Amino acid sequence: MIDKKKKYKLGDFNYQLPKAFIAQHPESRRDYAKLMVVHRDSGEIEHKKFYNITDYMRKNDLLVLNNTKVFPARLFATKDRTEAKVEVFLLRELSNDLWEVMVRPARKVRIGNKLVFTPKLMCDVIDNTVSGGRVVRFEYDGQDFDNVIDRIGTSPLPPYINRDADSSDKKRYQTVYASQRGAVAAPTAGLHFTDGLLKKVKDKGTKVENVTLHIGLGTFRPVQVEDLNRHQMDSEYFEVSPDTAMAINQARKRHRKIIAVGTSTVRALETIAISGFQVTPKRGWTDKFIYPPYEYKMVDKMITNFHTPQSTLLMMVSAFAGRKLIKKAYLEAKRNKYRFLSYGDAMLII
Repeated sequence: MIDKKKKYKLGDFNYQLPKAFIAQHPESRRDYAKLMVVHRDSGEIEHKKFYNITDYMRKNDLLVLNNTKVFPARLFATKDRTEAKVEVFLLRELSNDLWEVMVRPARKVRIGNKLVFTPKLMCDVIDNTVSGGRVVRFEYDGQDFDNVIDRIGTSPLPPYINRDADSSDKKRYQTVYASQRGAVAAPTAGLHFTDGLLKKVKDKGTKVENVTLHIGLGTFRPVQVEDLNRHQMDSEYFEVSPDTAMAINQARKRHRKIIAVGTSTVRALETIAISGFQVTPKRGWTDKFIYPPYEYKMVDKMITNFHTPQSTLLMMVSAFAGRKLIKKAYLEAKRNKYRFLSYGDAMLII
């Protein structure tokens, strides 16, 4: 049960996560990851494999995926005059060839600097951002910018994966259904699905639709205020198509379950939710912060991974299942040697 009267603080979402539990590599097969099934009504916890997920779906239920596609956003450059090495992390395109980026070491990169990636790709630093980043304008020789970045960029693995990205990460740190380029972090609950497993879902009669939410670096940004009301989420771009809106309305009309794959999908769905009314297609930016007590309007079941202490993602799942039950589930996960975070195991909350 969720205590709707309790006012939660940041410290309520802390727990011990030894480094040994943080997955550094994905499971050998996507759908062979462990799956913990958490029942909100009874508090029961089951231990399964991810390929058992279809056992918890019914005909005409609606499975909603986030089809965002991670692009290789981590680049390396040199300053044109000093040859100093600089890491450039692409965040989002503001307009044609104008990007918001993070740079490291930041103190060495100032307005007016030119950064050189290859003889045919460079950028000028034209502004600072309030979050400590930079605004840069790229110059390149008539090539397709995305193709250039795909060739020279590397996969932006999360900071808690203590290794360099290798060639396999470009495939494994990406869902099999990724199609809309724009994320700098993967919607990791979806990493467990295979084409074969999605076919089984559809063969069972469960409908499958997509939303798009381009996950930004804010997903890794720690909450720094004890009073959660004062935390401001980074805005992320999302789209809910006419087909998905229609499928949601049909599922609600038939009293079928809406199953969200990942916290990013949850954010998109809850952003468009209007209690008691039909949803309509929508696109825009969302900074929705979901934490207890929150009354979900759209999501009936949630597929997610195991999250970092004091993170907004842990707060979101706690708002769905209740802080006490999530705490119990995480202790059970550690006892059963579940693997945590992006490349780790999965949880289904029903």
